[in-house]
Amino acid sequence: MRVGLHRRAGGTIDIMYVVGTAGHVDHGKSTLVHALTGVDPDRWQEEKGRGLTIDLGFAELTLPSGRTVSIVDVPGHERFIKNMLAGAGGIDLALLVISADGGVMPQTREHLAIIDLMGVRHGVVAITRTDTVDDDVVALACAEAVELIAETSVAGSPIVACSALTGAGIDALVAAIDAVLASAPRKRDVGKPRLPIDRAFTMTGFGTVVTGTLINGSFRNGQAVEILPGRLRARIRGVQNHGRQVEEALPGTRTALNLAGIATDQLARGMVVTLESQCVESLTLDVLLRAVPYLPNPIRHNLNVSLHIGAAEAPARLVLLDCDAIEPGESAWAQLRLATPVVVVAQDHFVIRDANGTLGGGHVVQLNPPRHRRHHPPTIATLETLDLGSPEERLLAFIEQHQPVVVGTLPGLETGISAVDLVARLSSEGLLVALSPQVADATLLYTADGYTSVRARLEDLLTKFHAGTPLRQGMPRGELGQRLGLTPKQLDPLLAHLTSEGAIKDGDHLALPDFTPSPTPAQSGAAETYLMQLSAAPYAPPTGLHIDPDLLAYLIATGAVVDAGDGVVFSADAYAAMTGRVTDHITSNGALTLAQVRDMFGTTRKYAQALLETMDRQHLTRRVGDERVLYQSRT
Repeated sequence: MRVGLHRRAGGTIDIMYVVGTAGHVDHGKSTLVHALTGVDPDRWQEEKGRGLTIDLGFAELTLPSGRTVSIVDVPGHERFIKNMLAGAGGIDLALLVISADGGVMPQTREHLAIIDLMGVRHGVVAITRTDTVDDDVVALACAEAVELIAETSVAGSPIVACSALTGAGIDALVAAIDAVLASAPRKRDVGKPRLPIDRAFTMTGFGTVVTGTLINGSFRNGQAVEILPGRLRARIRGVQNHGRQVEEALPGTRTALNLAGIATDQLARGMVVTLESQCVESLTLDVLLRAVPYLPNPIRHNLNVSLHIGAAEAPARLVLLDCDAIEPGESAWAQLRLATPVVVVAQDHFVIRDANGTLGGGHVVQLNPPRHRRHHPPTIATLETLDLGSPEERLLAFIEQHQPVVVGTLPGLETGISAVDLVARLSSEGLLVALSPQVADATLLYTADGYTSVRARLEDLLTKFHAGTPLRQGMPRGELGQRLGLTPKQLDPLLAHLTSEGAIKDGDHLALPDFTPSPTPAQSGAAETYLMQLSAAPYAPPTGLHIDPDLLAYLIATGAVVDAGDGVVFSADAYAAMTGRVTDHITSNGALTLAQVRDMFGTTRKYAQALLETMDRQHLTRRVGDERVLYQSRT
């Protein structure tokens, strides 16, 4: 793999910064990178033949301070803006290139807008080709650059005039990059590595190789990894950076992974290499969206757009939540509903475009949210809390929207405290209800209000069920779960918690604690009539008798009758007498046949068979050939 690094002892990548070029086509970005590094970042023959960068190029530079930077050279031509966006994610410093003889051009503005939208806070402006113009033009270009970046995230960045051809100003440019990176923050390491794939290819002798900028964690040689979307599995059998083999790659480094167990044709730009179960695929995103200031028209609700996030691109429909249009330079809350999934986390930056160019961008606030009501103040308040609230407030807001929530699926809060510990504290304060004595990753959570609400709904359902079916023991579990909209895995811990509180009686049927089935006077009369009809022919009770099914179920549940199947119902007294005589006979004689039972009670084969099969089910008897013996007998 020829894909480099500053190494610590033991072969680990040390802190490396990523510098991304930006600027209009043919303003000399690739030439400048070559002058800085000695590496030609144009990899493809088509790029060399046409004199412009089509895909991402990479080169390494060691600064005077000893800092190592990986320079991502991105395309400037508008047809290749999508590739530029793939390289914009994860950069520490934007190197904005403006030629002195060309000045600020449309793609210069668009690239700068993308830098601003992606949240890049460090930059250097290179005024190139100073050898082609006089000093006054150079001074004018520098002044124009100061004005250009004034209202962006890289306002106040140093501006350096230089010539890649003569070498004039190159040392000053390197010094400026070094000085700006001195104030760049250290890379975040939250133990959840993600490598958005910007290239995937096959190398002879190595196999499948992917490259990208590693964020949020480290990868080590030999680790098992997961590739999303698609939940593909692979193993790292090599880690490199700019052609050098290392054992571990740290966050923020340009990294190449040699993957075993997966073919190149299974991979594509925009997929993400991560550890198992640490990321999710998202088809819906809640976002804070800002329109670029130079738009000729506002961004409209329900617009079809192209989302660019990390190295991924996905068609999406834009749903504006608090307005009908976003004016140029303004911000609004929105939901992006995607045609294909992406793998991101909250606070990731994104850009949206249409066929005419970049429309705006911002950052993700929530993954896979529910569909929201538009112009709904409580929804907007929740989104503001999820975006800017304290860790406790964000956790509570997330659970409120998605409850019940499994602890292990909570989003990362980057607080230095584990979700389990935070949940335990909020539960002890009465703000959360954890449906388990010990909080663990599988524990189900409600907010205090959410739990009160679901308990009230459940009690209301049972109250109405008891009123409508006073003879039934309670509501079946499956029916209750369906009415509450809960799966068995969500319902079972809720019922266990409610049972421990004495709020319900749990079993195959669910009931309120003070509920006891009781017939009305009319139903009691009907039951007495039915029992008298059964007793009139106790060993051959009529099977066509009319009785309300709920009343029959009540009589069975209370033991007044025994359902023997096939429409045969014995009174309790008759069934007890029959089972007693059968067991006494077997005890004295060792066994008996169905014909003997028929003759014993002067009944028919139908009733004798129903009796014996019921006794078999109750483990009073068991069948051996054509005879019945006592269930415990081994003869």
